Amino acid sequence: MPTNAAAWIPARNRRLEVGPAPYPTPGPDEIVVRNHAVAVNPVDWVIQVAGRLAYMWLKYPAVLGADVAGEVVEAGSAVTRFRPGDRVLALAVGTDRDANSPAQGAYQQYTVVLERLASAIPESMPFTDAAVLPLGLSTAACALFQTTHLGLHHPAADAEPTGETVLIWGGSTSVGLNAVQLAVASGYEVITTASPRNAELLTSLGAARVFDYRSPTVESDIIKTFSDRTMAGAVAIGPGSSLACVRIAAAARGRRFVSAATAPVTFENGFSLLPTVTGMAGGMAKLQWEARRRGVGVKFIFGSNLKKNEVGPAIFRDFLPAALASGHYRPLPAASVVGTSLADLQDAMDQQRRGVSATKLVVTLH
Repeated sequence: MPTNAAAWIPARNRRLEVGPAPYPTPGPDEIVVRNHAVAVNPVDWVIQVAGRLAYMWLKYPAVLGADVAGEVVEAGSAVTRFRPGDRVLALAVGTDRDANSPAQGAYQQYTVVLERLASAIPESMPFTDAAVLPLGLSTAACALFQTTHLGLHHPAADAEPTGETVLIWGGSTSVGLNAVQLAVASGYEVITTASPRNAELLTSLGAARVFDYRSPTVESDIIKTFSDRTMAGAVAIGPGSSLACVRIAAAARGRRFVSAATAPVTFENGFSLLPTVTGMAGGMAKLQWEARRRGVGVKFIFGSNLKKNEVGPAIFRDFLPAALASGHYRPLPAASVVGTSLADLQDAMDQQRRGVSATKLVVTLH
């Protein structure tokens, strides 16, 4: 049996420590992946600094991380799509409430993942590129396709134009870059926001219009653009995006619904329980009140919920493998390799917390 090691978070608010970890055993519908690259997401450092609020259920010691890319080394008895040696990317869900399992965290050499949350990747695709996708892709898919959110048509290679338009606020983020590609692949026109330096990238992905989110007239400009369009809904990513999308949706015709990916408080400058709880409650109440009085639905996204419904297989099984192989789906944001071992993951988390733009930090594991 191979030996395993992990970058453990030993207790709340503690820094990562590298140490031995049990080698995981796959269940019937799971695979074990030998990780060659893992990516860092904001939720990882949020758990570290604000776990008492953000992930109060998490048992310690824990293994963080959601994005993995590597090779299958074992497959469960009910697995039909993968066998040892296959190259895959996958969403690790070890910090989810219903998992709460170190074996399912990404920050280790071997991770056990659900078959329905894994996709084959082309031989030509570096593991570092593949690792940027899972959580951003999953969060975008939850927002766009779950029936409790926008409920859009699923993506397909031959999707017909729907004649409807999706607003994606925050198009150059990890979630946004995936949301733009998924919505376009599903036959929807996309209007998005970003800084001007990222506009060309977004139009290359199929976005019809890219608005500068810093413009003082951005909301009124988007509302004017929707005057002759039918809205299929909005995805709000980034601070302040949810309220902006609610106001725009209220002025549009069509589906007045906002899937929100960003909490009303941030943790970049630290965490204090009472102000954070107060800010969270106040921000949520304001958003819900504004949405209700304007006749707009709004709901927050949990990026791994697609594991519980038809959206997971629709993306990871039916769409992504062929889309990656054909080059019609691009692994974005671009990977920035910032380390080569488990010991580098804490520095990568610290760097992510300080802020990155139009890139995703990746650590390779050999």
